[in-house]
Amino acid sequence: MVDTQVLGQEMVIEALKDVYDPEIPVNVVDLGLVYTVEVADGDVHVEMTLTAPGCGMGDYIAQQAEWRIAEIDDVEDVQVDMVFDPPWTPDMITEDGKRLLGID
Repeated sequence: MVDTQVLGQEMVIEALKDVYDPEIPVNVVDLGLVYTVEVADGDVHVEMTLTAPGCGMGDYIAQQAEWRIAEIDDVEDVQVDMVFDPPWTPDMITEDGKRLLGID
């Protein structure tokens, strides 16, 4: 059987689950840091944020996200932009993220 999986948002989101804020043991998806994922003709554009605008790890996290997305088959170009509107709040953490953090 031939694998007919096509590059899409779900693949990118799954890949981003391998990217962590080094100060928090939860991936960027479950922390609620990923705002948008757009995929078109092998090009991927991601808008994401940080838990705090002054976080010194922003460049590191964006680079890790870019590298991880670039590993996906059929990705031609990756752009990861850090945005701060809307500002991140703990309410954006997924249920899985809350469980990992011990937040009920």
